[in-house]
Amino acid sequence: MVFIRNRASFVVHCIFFASLASCPDAPARSFYDRAVSEVSGRYFLPGIAVGVIENGKVTYRHVGGERIAGSGERVTPNTLFKIASNSKAMTASVLARLVDAGKLRWDDPVVRHLPAFRMYDPWVTREMQVRDLLIHNSGLREGSGDLMLWPEPNRFTRSDIIAGLAYLKPRHSFRSHYDYDNLLYIVAGEVASAAGGASYEALVRREVFDPVGLSRCRVGEWRRDEVGDVAQPHMRQGNRNTVIRADGELIPLSTAAAAGGIRCSLNDLMAWAALWLDPDFRLPATGQPYLSRAQRDLIWSAHMPLPIGRRQREWEGSRFNAYGFGWRISDVEGVLKVAHTGTLAGMYSAIVLFPEKQSAFVILINGDGADARTVLSQVLVRHITARSKARTVKAFADEVDSDRRERLQPNALALPAREPATVDSIARWLGVYRDSWFGEVSLCAASGRVTFKSAKSPLLSGQVMSAAGRFLVDWTDESVDAEPWLDFAQPLENGGIALSLGKIDPSADFSYDFEDLSFTRVRACP
Repeated sequence: MVFIRNRASFVVHCIFFASLASCPDAPARSFYDRAVSEVSGRYFLPGIAVGVIENGKVTYRHVGGERIAGSGERVTPNTLFKIASNSKAMTASVLARLVDAGKLRWDDPVVRHLPAFRMYDPWVTREMQVRDLLIHNSGLREGSGDLMLWPEPNRFTRSDIIAGLAYLKPRHSFRSHYDYDNLLYIVAGEVASAAGGASYEALVRREVFDPVGLSRCRVGEWRRDEVGDVAQPHMRQGNRNTVIRADGELIPLSTAAAAGGIRCSLNDLMAWAALWLDPDFRLPATGQPYLSRAQRDLIWSAHMPLPIGRRQREWEGSRFNAYGFGWRISDVEGVLKVAHTGTLAGMYSAIVLFPEKQSAFVILINGDGADARTVLSQVLVRHITARSKARTVKAFADEVDSDRRERLQPNALALPAREPATVDSIARWLGVYRDSWFGEVSLCAASGRVTFKSAKSPLLSGQVMSAAGRFLVDWTDESVDAEPWLDFAQPLENGGIALSLGKIDPSADFSYDFEDLSFTRVRACP
């Protein structure tokens, strides 16, 4: 066994050199191989990458499957995956390094750095501090305004998001309640840009990728074939995995970068995890601490309490749950857990740290991996924290399946048969509508069909259907997996027509925040 004083250096050594094979012991490898194989098989994953650190040493690294299903292009330790909301910890780190450099303070009012920033309530606008941008306490509905970010690609800019926040009505009072938020992380990225004197993308490279040595991570605009080894997202269709939202040759700048737009490889994220496990981590180039101890402690402090769900109590024995700066903080049977997940269409990730045990694991999946991530994470959590209470992949997976059946039984969507809406049936409602933050949509007829189209979000386009005396939209792109009801009201005070949307499936992803939309007809169809 090779021992290296700096834990991050040990991880990099194990990953990048041929001696990797000597790092994990045989029993550990056998356990992890079995768990990953069972999860991959049960959930028919196109590709997966998993890495484990225990007691400061790499004990496991596995890559399997394909970057593109059926292509023969194998996943490697350098394959880039979308890490989605695991980008948030990197955004928090950029801000923390700027605080260390004296370029901003956590209690600075946001308007000090972004004078155009506005929330719905003027008092909240004045009182919102930089720290508030990171802890989901704004009072907005969960995922409020996310339709400006996803589905990608779309035409919303970061300026659009800052302008749109003023029209999003809060659900709770400021700082009183946790509701997961993405838009304010975009604002946080722009605060960093203003304070740091460079674009968000340049700051992430300068403050995260370059100093830590995350050589494969990408943010902003880049060329797919120049970088190479890039996983594509998939959805499950019948018995096969199908690529969705495939990358073109030019990967464009993502408006959502600060909330969920970064891509990294397993090698990168293992090095990133090792940095956080080592409180004395120093930059290889300068020997200086990556962050001051004060900033590290603040990032992992419990800033906003979170509810503890039934599964978390039963599976992990958790007694507290909170949000830090870009990380969730909880305990597993009294052992500190610092973690986050990342979810985008066809891409799932998890980074889970146990600082007191100097242990961590990383999971990257490029398919329908929600349940796979949940099950594999729990198997690994038990293995690291409480081996005497170990459970199998099958045991966790069966419980997840049972919970789903129980949850769906009373709420089963017994929709009547749908059929294309006729032009005559919806003629009185046709027109171009506008929402204050989402912009314009058209509800117009052509060639005997009625279509709904968003001006700024091209994937939100589909045919209007009729079911049970109501109208709904059947999206053209099958990867857009939440359909909305269309509800009209007339007259408004000015005699106009209002249009609101609502999820057909109440359990659909919260980022389809149709409930935050309030359209008014502004003109007739062209």
